[in-house]
Amino acid sequence: MRRGAAAAAALLCLGAACLLGRGFDPRAWLLLPPPRGRLLSAAQLARYRGAEGEPGLYLAVLGRVFDVERGRKHYGPGGAYSGLAGRDATRAFATGDFTPAGLVDDVSGLSPGEMLAILSWLSFYGDNYEAVGKLVGRFYDENGAPTEALRQAEAAIEEALKFKAESEQRKQQFPPCNSEWSSAKGSRFWCSRQSGGVDRDWAGVPRKLYRPGSKGSHCVCVRTTGPPWGQPASSQHGDRGDLDNPHLEEYDGCHPLAQQCVLTGA
Repeated sequence: MRRGAAAAAALLCLGAACLLGRGFDPRAWLLLPPPRGRLLSAAQLARYRGAEGEPGLYLAVLGRVFDVERGRKHYGPGGAYSGLAGRDATRAFATGDFTPAGLVDDVSGLSPGEMLAILSWLSFYGDNYEAVGKLVGRFYDENGAPTEALRQAEAAIEEALKFKAESEQRKQQFPPCNSEWSSAKGSRFWCSRQSGGVDRDWAGVPRKLYRPGSKGSHCVCVRTTGPPWGQPASSQHGDRGDLDNPHLEEYDGCHPLAQQCVLTGA
């Protein structure tokens, strides 16, 4: 990848990370109807790359066409994102691949995180630029109706949003441990009220957490008091927090209720 394309890709991925971290609800844009403006063919859209004598500066995301003239310094000729202009390069918004092979609209095989990056950029363009129409092709047919490819992409985004919400919930229940390693002392895992970047009123104890279907594990902090996660306080559930969760395992050689665990030679 050329240096300019590499820089653009880095900025694009950084921008997606910032958008996803702002706490906005990108799902709102997924639920909005597409614009009622023009229907453009790929050949027509290709005329909107901002060069002298061309009618304007457009780009498309998931088949939705936006007028990005106000961002000409970014999308116009010579701009860092000029490769996105005059086409639907949805895949590049997720991968940061600005090569000809990456500047395409095919989103098949992308990860949940990459699909969320696409949604964040769709939200960004919807909030900051005018939607002017739809691109006839992969995502809209010649009548402007959604295609099966668009329905599949939207379903993948919905699954990604669900996965993200579940991951956030798991992180609240089982925050990651603090950890360090040295050749002299081995590995040390410990829990605090801020470990894993999760502020809470308990520290917890280190445990191995195994995800269903995976042989690997990672260290998480586990509550030792109160009812299990999501359960009401009652004598039926005891006062052991999540210690009895079946996906957890104690570290060998560590006290079950110690807030830190040192594994020599690990």
